[in-house]
Amino acid sequence: MGRQRVTKAIDLVLTPLPRVRALFERRPYEEGMFQVGGHRLHYERHGEGTHVLVFLHGLLLDGQMNRRLAADLAARGNNVILLDLPGHGTSDKPRHASAHRMDSYAHYVVALLDELGIDKAVVGGVSLGANVSLQVAVTAPERVRGLVVEMPVLEWAVPAAAMVFLPLLLGVHYAAPVVRALASFARRLPRTEIAALDSFVSMLSSEPDEAAAVLHGMLVGPVTPTYEDRQTITAPTLVIGHKIDVIHPFTDADHLARQLPNARLVEAHSIVELRVAPERLTGEIASFLDEVWATPTREPAPTAQARPA
Repeated sequence: MGRQRVTKAIDLVLTPLPRVRALFERRPYEEGMFQVGGHRLHYERHGEGTHVLVFLHGLLLDGQMNRRLAADLAARGNNVILLDLPGHGTSDKPRHASAHRMDSYAHYVVALLDELGIDKAVVGGVSLGANVSLQVAVTAPERVRGLVVEMPVLEWAVPAAAMVFLPLLLGVHYAAPVVRALASFARRLPRTEIAALDSFVSMLSSEPDEAAAVLHGMLVGPVTPTYEDRQTITAPTLVIGHKIDVIHPFTDADHLARQLPNARLVEAHSIVELRVAPERLTGEIASFLDEVWATPTREPAPTAQARPA
């Protein structure tokens, strides 16, 4: 009886260890820089081949947050590219709002495809990255083979997003000395090799003017394609949503999956599942990518005309 209790105690201690070890991402990848519109942008490339997924980070974070997902999908034969949008990660950080509009970000994604000589790719991302991927599908449908949209921020999120991001913008303006001190401290912290955590530390390292420009760009430009424009998206789409976060309400994900003619919805257990316990959702994404690349392409809808700000 005593031996059984000791065995159970050891199991309780050791069982979480593989999951903790898995948080440390050390698999090799390539890095590159390219220039567009006077800005130098950084990207990571995991894997190789013609089955390309460009996956984008969330607001004020960077590609590190998706590094484990990229490595896992690369191990399944995909070529995954993580782009740091302007104002994020190690890309240039322009301090004017026009560089951080959603339609500007979509332009940078297409420029990345041009730089790497990629005709078509599956485009996706989380939160901000999800909205940018939708914008790419509207403005350059001929370059999009499919979409992976995790936690989009659409109409139902507007009240909560306004309550969070407007005070945050005011904070980086009027509490700039505090933000600057925090950034200086964050830049001195050692990297942990837990990619999602390092991405968060990178966010804290931003200067107040840099963060303010990104947040300002979100306010002056379109946050998402219009309802009518989204209905023109015919690319196969995997939508991932969850029910716990008011900034990424499940209603937005559910409505988006219903709006798009070729979409399906997967419910995540939490906002962090794909970063902490990713096996189930990574399998869903990998299966979706296999389906997309196995399906013959269809002619895209005509490119939407740009709308004035």
